[in-house]
Amino acid sequence: MSVHDSRTSGETLNRLRWQCRRGMLELDHLLGHFLDLGYDDLDDAQQQCFLMLLGEQDQQLSDWFMSRSQPPDLKRHALVQRIIAVARERQNPGRC
Repeated sequence: MSVHDSRTSGETLNRLRWQCRRGMLELDHLLGHFLDLGYDDLDDAQQQCFLMLLGEQDQQLSDWFMSRSQPPDLKRHALVQRIIAVARERQNPGRC
């Protein structure tokens, strides 16, 4: 599924897209692509976790995504790993 699916309303999508805009271009791209490619595959609890993740400071997110540090709890850690995996899939479509 994609964010253009009926699960995510246009208003919700616009709000999330705005929150994905960050001070770091790399985070803009990473979070925006995840919103397009992976957000609708999350269950309700994971979507709430994504919202919490968007509340973090850019430097903290950058550290987590670059594996310089790890999120303090398993839910955020799992979501960070999932976002990274979706980004890798997008970079290497069709690879085995």
